[in-house]
Amino acid sequence: MDIGFLGTGLMGAPMAKRLQMAGYQVHGWNRSPEKLQALVAEGIQQADTPVAAIAASQLVILMLTNAEAIQSTVLSPEAIPKLEGKTILQMGTIAPQESKAIAAAVQTAGGEYLEAPVLGSIPEAQAGTLIVMAGATPEQFNQWKAVLACFGPEPKLMGPVGAGSGVKLAMNQLIGTLTTAFAMSLSLVQQEAIDIEAFMGIVRQSALYAPTFDKKLGRMCDRNFAHPNFPTKHLLKDMDLFVQSADSFNADVAQAVAQLVQRAVEQGLADQDYSAVFAAVNP
Repeated sequence: MDIGFLGTGLMGAPMAKRLQMAGYQVHGWNRSPEKLQALVAEGIQQADTPVAAIAASQLVILMLTNAEAIQSTVLSPEAIPKLEGKTILQMGTIAPQESKAIAAAVQTAGGEYLEAPVLGSIPEAQAGTLIVMAGATPEQFNQWKAVLACFGPEPKLMGPVGAGSGVKLAMNQLIGTLTTAFAMSLSLVQQEAIDIEAFMGIVRQSALYAPTFDKKLGRMCDRNFAHPNFPTKHLLKDMDLFVQSADSFNADVAQAVAQLVQRAVEQGLADQDYSAVFAAVNP
């Protein structure tokens, strides 16, 4: 089967490669064509335009930056006529209401739409151990489960379109808030000249411990945020999306975290690891 793959960046490239390794013929497109060269060497066909990838494929997977990028590619005036009879699988991080709107537009054009955002970063994408959270009908989920299993061993159906996006945003809000909370606690420990390993020993023994604390401890202590799997600018986008999606409850904490992440971006750390929020908490 031919599969189009739009967006071969940090996460998209290893995901497209896994599809090719599984025996699918992948037609890849990226706004920066040079990011496709390594994939072409693996047998992936380079599509010159999104429309070319859509036309060549039965299933089109999206790992694009945001909903605006989807609008300008899959829902462009040139692409819409090509959607009839095609299935669009949206796997990036967008808001639930955005995903529902895109689904409606694809269906109006005669295509099908489902979402399956993923939790994990580059190592998990390379290994095929991502957590896949689908928003689809049961029939769609069963039809495309084998494709989803290329990315993670146990894809999960969370509900209809919007449910997968909602769970993904909820998880990324936890990433941002947990990391910021740890940065604040670590800053107080440093301020009071408390032994960091003694502090971490208490944290690890407590019910409050999260593995991400140890993953980011070294980066924060060394202020080394280079070579990110998840850049600060992407966390900022997701925190803002969470706040925008919170129309029936109070998201002040998430908004405060977003403001701290924004400060890190303003310090020139947009393309660094998201643990750079520590630099905003403790400049």
